[in-house]
Amino acid sequence: MVHTRLDGVQFSRMVYLGASLLSGNVKVVDGLNVFPVPDGDTGTNMNLTLTSGVEELSRKESSNISEAAAALAKGLLMGARGNSGVILSQLFRGFSKSVSGKEEINARQFADALKSGVDSAYQAVMKPVEGTILTVAREAADMAVRVARTSDDVLHVMEKTYDQAQETLLRTPEMLPVLKEVGVVDSGGQGLLYIYEGFLRALRGETVDEAKKSPSKPVDQVNLDQLVQEHHNAQIHMKTEDIKFGYCTEFMVWLTNSTEPNKKPFSESLFRNQLDKMGDSLLVVSDDEVVKVHIHAEHPGNVMQYAQQYGSLHRIKIENMREQHANILKAEERKDQTQGNAPEQLGALPYGLIAVAAGDGIAEIYRSMGVHVVVEGGQTMNPSTEDFMKAIGDLNAEHIIILPNNSNIIMAAQQAAELSEVPVSVIPSKSIPQGMAALVSFNASAEPSANEAAMSKAIAHVKTGMVTHAVRDTRMGDVEIKEGDFIGIAEKEIVTAGADLMESATTLLLGMVDEDTEIVTIFLGVDATKEQSAALETALTDVYPEVEVEILFGGQPLYPFIYSVE
Repeated sequence: MVHTRLDGVQFSRMVYLGASLLSGNVKVVDGLNVFPVPDGDTGTNMNLTLTSGVEELSRKESSNISEAAAALAKGLLMGARGNSGVILSQLFRGFSKSVSGKEEINARQFADALKSGVDSAYQAVMKPVEGTILTVAREAADMAVRVARTSDDVLHVMEKTYDQAQETLLRTPEMLPVLKEVGVVDSGGQGLLYIYEGFLRALRGETVDEAKKSPSKPVDQVNLDQLVQEHHNAQIHMKTEDIKFGYCTEFMVWLTNSTEPNKKPFSESLFRNQLDKMGDSLLVVSDDEVVKVHIHAEHPGNVMQYAQQYGSLHRIKIENMREQHANILKAEERKDQTQGNAPEQLGALPYGLIAVAAGDGIAEIYRSMGVHVVVEGGQTMNPSTEDFMKAIGDLNAEHIIILPNNSNIIMAAQQAAELSEVPVSVIPSKSIPQGMAALVSFNASAEPSANEAAMSKAIAHVKTGMVTHAVRDTRMGDVEIKEGDFIGIAEKEIVTAGADLMESATTLLLGMVDEDTEIVTIFLGVDATKEQSAALETALTDVYPEVEVEILFGGQPLYPFIYSVE
């Protein structure tokens, strides 16, 4: 079979098959992940990123490869997660730029587009490291360019591209000491190889359904598969305390426009250099409207506060990589303890509990209170109906209860409840404290209607306060607010604003407490300090000595303090 031209339809088939193979091997890729940190989520991040690209591509079906590639690139960028996901998005962003304006491309143009993608990916990475997905992509693209000089067959070019990617991947342990130490190939490179295998099989005429029925790899990949299988849980060879910068931080900056005249003009070089001082694994991708940022930082709040000078923040994701690695080690320990025992087949739970939360500490608190699935989300990153449907599907329960914990999320949860085949109750909680108050009233032995009534009633008995940054000058009632001020919000009302964090935080707290208050819980944000929490506790107990104060690490972004007053 000879392919001298590649159009949008054929390109889409290649992407769909590549995405299918990656999706089916997420755990393999996750198990290899030891660089840059052993948090075990490379496959997950690449899969989520590519899934976002596929969704956009399927909405923009086109026989024009320029349009198809542009749709894929847009979806990848908007859904990019993790180091590997951002790099993957750039590989296809550069590809898209290279084929822009073309109805279809030939073998040489296909090879040039792969090379353009590599160039874009290297430009996005502040400090490229060899022995990673970057190396695999670069050497594979270089091979594609060489082969395309003498062959006009896209299939032949892809075959050689895939072969080179595999050969380079097998050499990554010789390039990157940590891979050799643990005895694995690079996880991102392995993920890319699955995508390229999908490209190749699509060009050979396979469909997604056929590939699912025949997941076996070519004979020349046997050694690679053996290497992968032998080191499926590579993270056990690493130490959690060796993670220097603990928080994987990602967000997008929508750059200044005419409605935000006080924002600074954006300079990518200055932006990169400043963020480089705050962590490592930095990737910055920008155009005229948006900047995508990925960084491993110890103080994510500082990173986002700096970025806010240039525009508004969106799609914020912060993950505690030390916690991720520790959880992997615990899971491996449990696996070792139970190895050889047949897993017990469990029946459906009477209830499945789902809660929305932003912040590792808050998520852990919810789990400790019995929540089975914590959906990541909050004020700036609202989960979709699809996110809730996935969470429902992950549970084997007779009845589901969802705590949205944000007024903007309730509707998506309700839509999921309508679509679900399992009965779902949505408790209209509008804040983290409300969700926790509702959980306290949950009774696993009660009927769903009784639980729904009790939990809905409980959320009315807790007051929520939040401290955050003002993003622009404004006025709310009697409160004059300047951009950058720390504002205190009681329920939905802004009651205080000022340049001093502790002054605003203390004013808000004391204003929410009265003689009838019994318990105050303070959830510390990702950058809040013990000294600050101690000062708040002292200020409160000096005025209300009978009030019980509990201070918990929430790890939430954007909000240094969240108060629960009961």
